[in-house]
Order: sequence, then structure tokens, then C-alpha cells
Amino acid sequence: MGPGDLKSILQQLPRIKNKAILVGLESSDDAGVVRLNNELSMVQTVDYITPVCNDPFLFGQIAVANALSDIYAMGAAPFTALNLCNFPSKGVSKESLALILQGGLDKLNESNTMLIGGHTVKDEELKYGLAVTGLIHPHKIITNSHAKKDDAIILTKPLGTGVAFESYRKKTISEEDYDKILEIMARLNKTACESMHKYKVHACTDITGFGLAGHASVMADQSNVSIVIDSDNLPVFPAALEQFKKGEKTGASNGNVSAFMDKCLFDQKIPAYFREILFDPQTSGGLFISVKKKDAPSLLTELLAHGEIATVCGKVIARQKHSLIIQ
Repeated sequence: MGPGDLKSILQQLPRIKNKAILVGLESSDDAGVVRLNNELSMVQTVDYITPVCNDPFLFGQIAVANALSDIYAMGAAPFTALNLCNFPSKGVSKESLALILQGGLDKLNESNTMLIGGHTVKDEELKYGLAVTGLIHPHKIITNSHAKKDDAIILTKPLGTGVAFESYRKKTISEEDYDKILEIMARLNKTACESMHKYKVHACTDITGFGLAGHASVMADQSNVSIVIDSDNLPVFPAALEQFKKGEKTGASNGNVSAFMDKCLFDQKIPAYFREILFDPQTSGGLFISVKKKDAPSLLTELLAHGEIATVCGKVIARQKHSLIIQ
């Protein structure tokens, strides 16, 4: 099922009208937000993934970092979590399953998130993730729908995790190169989230399954602007870039191309392989931040000082025919 199919299904659901709902289905945002009182709102999301590596502890870390990312994209702090475990009844040892949960708990502890329960079902395909509740002041929520003309765009992690995993599966990428990518995937977006609140950030989303083209074009559409991406400053994992140049891509990227290609305008200088980078589905990707232009240098400096692999990779302009313009 592609992004377009999901959208058509969601459009069939009745709209829930409640003044307490600050962010719901209509905005295509990273998480839902409900006002609890004048000082506190609850942010909720859910996500789980299939294994991206053979190390069960590291897989648990990445799955949790991935699930928490939607909370951080809203500018919130995760508070509680429930484990979601689709575990096979055979073929995976109990020791490996325990290590997955231990890896997840390691990242929950790092994020100061309390694990309070979970749910387990038998599934032939191993999956693990979280349902997460976060907290934030109602006036500090950062959505994907308020990017403003002349904003700068900052991305906090390189792209290419989708094609890197495909190459790892085919054994066309080295263990050493893939380990470097996994290390970045396991990093929380916690520091980037905390840094955002010090500056005039108008909008944010995280780059995950729909790829940069999907998530960025949704931000542009929701904000009624267009976003220009500077291909020369777009961060890509070097080992993944080599795979793109060889013509590698994931099967899942085809759905993103079908859903979002019409929203994109590529400069003629952009090679075909580089276009695939925009549609590559990411796991535990970075934050895509629309920040006031004058604040961008300070925010970038702070992110880099904290060890983030961040770049200013674009800008926001007045609405054009296309949501995303890649130059």
C-alpha cells in the first residue's frame, strides 16, 4: 500500500470535532496533539519497523529512536511508552528477543521516557516499536504547517538509509560502512528538538518512510509555500551515495515516486540517480526544520556543536506550481 492509498482510506473516515484536539488527522502531521489544560498538551504517536541489521540490541535501539522521532518533530518531550512486539513463535531465539527489548529500553532511558507496558502478538515477520505519549505546552507545539517565506531549511541527518539497507541485504555495501549508518540511525533527535525551542522555528517534520520528497512536499502544501532544495548541500551518507550511483534503490521508493513525483520540479542538472535520493524511504531519519533565516546560522552552529550532522539544505519561497523545487 502506497502513500496515495493511505490518503484515500483516511479521507473516508469521519472528521472528529473536539476543541481539545489541537492536531488531528487533517494536517498529515507527525503526531496527534490533545490539550489537557491551558498549560499542558498530550502528544501521541505509534511506529514499529522490521529489523534493519543482524544485531538485536542495535535493532531495538533504532526502532525506539525511530518511534520517538515523531514526538521530537512536534517539539515535545516523550513521557511514557508501550512496547509493540510482533514476535515470531519460532526462528528467533528468546535471547535475541530479550536483546531487542533491552536495546529499546536503553534508548528509552536515554530519552527519559518511562516504559509502562506493551502488547505482544505472534507474527511470522519480526517487528518492534512503540506507542509513545509526549508532553508539551500548547503554545510550544511545532507542526509541519507553518513554514514561512524566506525561512531556511535545516536537515539534521544524512539521507540514504533505505538504499543502504537494501545494499546490506544484497551484500554490496561493506559492514564497516553500514555500521556507520546504523550508528546515526540509532541517535535520538532529542538534542535537535531541544535546540529548536531556542530559535524561531516555524515548522518541523522528520524524514522517514515517505522520503524527503514526501515529507517536505507535505510541509510545503500544508504551509501553502514551496520549498527549494539545494542539491549541493543535501547531506547523503557517502556509502549510500555510491549505491545510488550504481543504480540501487528500494522497492518501497516506487510508491513514493508515484505519490510525490508530480509535486517535484528537478533542475536539468540533477542526475537521475540523485533524484532517487529524494524518494528513498528513511528509517530514524533527521528533523527537517523550517527556521527564520536570521536564526539558521546559530541553530546550525548549536546542532554541530552537539555532534549532529546538520546542514542548511534549502529555503522557503512563495507558493509556486510545484511544492518542491530541487536545484
